[in-house]
Amino acid sequence: MKNRGVYLGLVLAAILLVFGVWVLSFFGSTLTIKRVAMDSEAAAKRVAVPAAQALFNPPRPEDAPESIRAEVMLGYKIMTETSKYAGEYVSKDSKLSCSSCHFEGGRSMESFSLVGVGATYPRYRDRNEYTVDLGIRIQGCFDRSMNGTPPPLDGQIIQSLLVYLQWISKDIPIYAKLPWAVPESMDNPHKPDAANGEKVYKDVCARCHGPNGEGTDIAPPVWGDDSYNDGAGMHRVRTLSIFAWRFMPKNAPSLTQEEALDVAGYIHEQPRPKFVPTHPDKIERLIPLTEGK
Repeated sequence: MKNRGVYLGLVLAAILLVFGVWVLSFFGSTLTIKRVAMDSEAAAKRVAVPAAQALFNPPRPEDAPESIRAEVMLGYKIMTETSKYAGEYVSKDSKLSCSSCHFEGGRSMESFSLVGVGATYPRYRDRNEYTVDLGIRIQGCFDRSMNGTPPPLDGQIIQSLLVYLQWISKDIPIYAKLPWAVPESMDNPHKPDAANGEKVYKDVCARCHGPNGEGTDIAPPVWGDDSYNDGAGMHRVRTLSIFAWRFMPKNAPSLTQEEALDVAGYIHEQPRPKFVPTHPDKIERLIPLTEGK
């Protein structure tokens, strides 16, 4: 009788143990599912970190070989203090620099990184309808994003930037797929709501970019005379929205995709300089596209 009681006690303990494990497993799985659902959008903002970190190791400008160090350092200064070092090629009293979009001189993964561009150009661009090299691409940034004029390809400004960008692309294979590269759009069907975008701007963006988009000491203008013109990439809703979603507010991105699209739609409607081409966006093709013509 006594042995029977011990046996029943052991069976009951085993049943309770199995039940307890099942309960923990069930609620643990439920919590995991909920956590994944809550974090899915936040996780999508990040690149594949292990793959990115394996390649993303840009050298410091000051570590460049002595033979090119002066050029690399000048290129870095042009990136971070554009008005000071390339003032004649940007709009008067410009509050923008190349680092407005490419943080830390393009050496940060927390913005439109330029690490690797030295290995991935020349590149075909739909805007130009022909393959452009990195020098021509930089000229376009001055023309549009900086609302200025393009420096000459054989001049000190472009050449120093090319040397700098080649240096921070050191050890990256030619035409490698860059895991930190930002996609062109979010592929979200949400239609931008400018009215809600105005609210998002006032609640989240104005503290850094100013109530009227005029910029502050810590962030560049996003519209108005001192901002980029309407030919710039950031004037595209898809480009600005993915930048806002992935990287804004700086160091603590928190916008949903819908909020990013809304605020990009709102900023897109604000006044800014008109793009006036200072050099042709198309060149005469040397090779016919169709044989026999």
